[in-house]
Amino acid sequence: MASDISRPYLIEVPNLGLVRQNAVVSATPKSTIRDSLSVSITVGAYGIAFGAASVAAGFSVLQTCLLSLLTFSGASQFAIVGVMGSGGGALSGIATATLLGFRNGLYGLRMSPLLKTKGARRILAAHITIDESTGVALSQESLGQDAMRSGFWLTGVGVFVFWNLFTLAGALGAQSMGNPAAWGLDAAVPAAFLGLVWPRLTSFSDRLLSVAAMGLALALTPFVPAGLPIIATAFLALAIGMRKS
Repeated sequence: MASDISRPYLIEVPNLGLVRQNAVVSATPKSTIRDSLSVSITVGAYGIAFGAASVAAGFSVLQTCLLSLLTFSGASQFAIVGVMGSGGGALSGIATATLLGFRNGLYGLRMSPLLKTKGARRILAAHITIDESTGVALSQESLGQDAMRSGFWLTGVGVFVFWNLFTLAGALGAQSMGNPAAWGLDAAVPAAFLGLVWPRLTSFSDRLLSVAAMGLALALTPFVPAGLPIIATAFLALAIGMRKS
């Protein structure tokens, strides 16, 4: 668990000699680093599938990489290439991607009071406010707010780096890698989330809600565009939460 260790120490200040000051040294828990890295690498590796799918849908390598750099929301990116690759127009693709990205705005409302960022740092925080960074941050709640913030930044930046690297790799190797789904990467991402969420399901109502959400997502998956089942489960959780209150 993270702990703040306050102690006086000596630092060298140019032209002023030794000055005695107080400092707070905060250590990021190893469990937070482990969770962040495991999610970052797993989710980032799924960028291979996006890079391959995007090129297969007719996007260039440059366009594919720019989607990952500037949009940086997996469900929205898959929606764009899916809609346009199947013959839909740019406006339809953008509208679908925007709808799927709406949930990131809700995450921002939850993360903003925790991060308390300003200026350019706030813009960066908004860009990396995604499912993974929010999920890891919330999973560190028992370790304190410092661990939550560390989990957010480590995961958000980690996913961004790995996602873009693997997007490029997938785009360049699209013709030779075959079917990306055969790699099992689509199953690795939800498995990583399950590992984060499961320890937090401490009550019967939490477990019941999780089972209901999984059932709803599975039922909707064959009939609605990618990403919408996740949004539907969020509304399910909201409805049950309002009933409890």
